[in-house]
Amino acid sequence: MKNKRNRLQLIVELIKGNCIGSQSELAKRLKDQGIEVTQATLSRDLKALKITKVAADEGGYKYIFPGTTELQNTRLLSGLPIAGQHMGFASLEFSGNFAVMKTRNGYAAGLAYDIDMSYAPEFLGTIAGADTVFAILREGVTHEQARRVLKQFLPDGQNN
Repeated sequence: MKNKRNRLQLIVELIKGNCIGSQSELAKRLKDQGIEVTQATLSRDLKALKITKVAADEGGYKYIFPGTTELQNTRLLSGLPIAGQHMGFASLEFSGNFAVMKTRNGYAAGLAYDIDMSYAPEFLGTIAGADTVFAILREGVTHEQARRVLKQFLPDGQNN
């Protein structure tokens, strides 16, 4: 387990300090640091860290941590849940047993992860796209109950 934690920490450092746009490039940088990893393992690591690939300003793509800060990255590595406000949040609407949240492009995965890691009994789980999160409400949970739980993740004044 210690090796995985060290590998994840190195991935965080490499992505935060460099513009890395592919798994092969990241694998090479890890190998340069003495860590050989398969593509499947690297893919699982990126998913576990909720790393997202977005278009880079200079062309191509780069990996980012959507909606995270230094403290959140540390909590991700330790496996602790994160409860924080997402500045990429755009809107919240309900349809039946679904809460539909729109975000800026690339921010949905981080928001979905935080909702899942809150272990709120009001939700069965989430599904994230690039800019949309579907949160599935348990039977009998009202939209108002769900809104109260989601309020902790939404920026002040944007939790309508």
